[in-house]
Amino acid sequence: MQRLKQTLSRIDGKGYKAYKDIQGEYAFPGFRLTIDYVQGDPFAAPSRLRVRMPMERAGYPAEWYREKHRRIALEDWIARCWARQTKRHSFEVKGTGKSGLIEVDRPGQEILERTAVVVNEAFVEVRVTVGLPAQGRRVLGRKAEEMLCRQLPQLAQEALPRQTLDPQAVEERMKLVDNQWAIRRFLKEKGWIAFIANGAILPRESGISDKPLSRGNVIPFQSPASLEVEVNVPHGDPIRGMVIRNGITLIVGGGYHGKSTLLKALERGVYDHVAGDGREYVITDPDVIKVRSEDGRRVEKVNISPFINNLPFGRDTRRFSTDDASGSTSQATNIMEALEMGTTCLLIDEDTSATNFMIRDGRMQKLVAKGKEPITPFIDKVRQLAEEKGTSSVLVLGGSGDYFDVADTVIMMDEYRPVDVTAEAKNIAQAQVNERTREGGSGFGTVTPRQVLAQGFDPQKGRKEKVDAKGLHHILFGTTAVDLTGLEQLVDTSQTRAVAEMMRWIGKRADGKKDLKALIDELYQEVDEKGLDVISPFRGQHPGDLALPRKLELAGAVNRLRTLRVR
Repeated sequence: MQRLKQTLSRIDGKGYKAYKDIQGEYAFPGFRLTIDYVQGDPFAAPSRLRVRMPMERAGYPAEWYREKHRRIALEDWIARCWARQTKRHSFEVKGTGKSGLIEVDRPGQEILERTAVVVNEAFVEVRVTVGLPAQGRRVLGRKAEEMLCRQLPQLAQEALPRQTLDPQAVEERMKLVDNQWAIRRFLKEKGWIAFIANGAILPRESGISDKPLSRGNVIPFQSPASLEVEVNVPHGDPIRGMVIRNGITLIVGGGYHGKSTLLKALERGVYDHVAGDGREYVITDPDVIKVRSEDGRRVEKVNISPFINNLPFGRDTRRFSTDDASGSTSQATNIMEALEMGTTCLLIDEDTSATNFMIRDGRMQKLVAKGKEPITPFIDKVRQLAEEKGTSSVLVLGGSGDYFDVADTVIMMDEYRPVDVTAEAKNIAQAQVNERTREGGSGFGTVTPRQVLAQGFDPQKGRKEKVDAKGLHHILFGTTAVDLTGLEQLVDTSQTRAVAEMMRWIGKRADGKKDLKALIDELYQEVDEKGLDVISPFRGQHPGDLALPRKLELAGAVNRLRTLRVR
């Protein structure tokens, strides 16, 4: 620490690049500070530091981090503690550009595996970004000393040792994630899709906030008796709630009665949530995917023939490519790509679907003969999908009762309360003759894997590689912009940054022999063995702003790369 103080004193008032002299490792009382990267300009990306405390000093009991789901929950807890504390410390030092900034990757409502904090049996480490203070482009050495030699040590003492973390609150977090994982195991054993606990708060605060609705008419979720199950959990009493079984489930009801709110909760249930979120015990199979139409997306040699055939001019739909997909072809593509990755269930909202992809009624069939209509609607494939591929579907519908014929379960949302109306829907289906003719043949069709070619991945922009996230739903890969708006289950920009780096990894290993799923499985195996740091461009240093995405979102990003080439 004394050496760092001396260096800062020596470079005080010099040009900003003199800060490069402080890179290195320093011993502080109780922890070590490593300065991995120093920004070259007060307006550039902040400097990257690591604060590492030996585990014997941090004092965490091994049961807090021995199991993976507990370790992730503990790292998330520490990141939140640091985020709260850095908010108090940041900007006390004023200056040019990002001067005075102290930050860690800030978690949202979900508990994600992140690189911001590392906990193992040897140490706990927090990755921090710091805006080194400057006046113009001159070093403010004394203010930097205040930040690095007083504020950071204070932060380390306030948000790292066991006693500062509120051990009882950490224990409650551990009990929560134990229970969440018990419910996930229960669903997996049963082969079911989702569980929504009684008392869950599904509505959100607003369209731009993921926090729970707390004011106004807040209606806790209550399962209908016919769909209610009880799940034993390791901590506390058994939890009761509604289960969504495998097969075909419809969510129906009038507008503004909570259909899409329930579907959104199921989308997010693939992740664990923090206490107080309202969706702590909304648990969804982790391989469930939301699909929608996506006008204008690029498609690269996808077999969409189960849904679309006999295009004009003899276009081949077994290896279908386009730079500007329509609503129906994009939705067909999104489903087939999800099946390539082994999804267990499709979530579909008719509001974001192509109408002609979802249904073709009897009157339209009589007017436009099947020979003139290349699209086989989803209604004619959804049962085959469940029975042949083992892929369930949950559909939000407000305008088509034809799906009553193929549904296993029909849930009606009535003022945000679910009602099991399966029997009534089946009676209506039997009483009213459906004049439409089933289309699309007796089988679902083939899901064709595609081998990825390396030449589709070019991260170069000028003389350097440029791979970066531009917000939650956009990536710049070299000179190519990748639009991820259709991937609605991405929840954190740190996931998007990780997706960008994972795409670079895939590009370096694509050899035209491995299909996309095999490549992604290989990557996640390496991440599981070595940690998420393996994808970082700052290898061995400071990859502190990444969060693990799901395989489905990574595959979705690769498929939306407009330069992608496959065999």
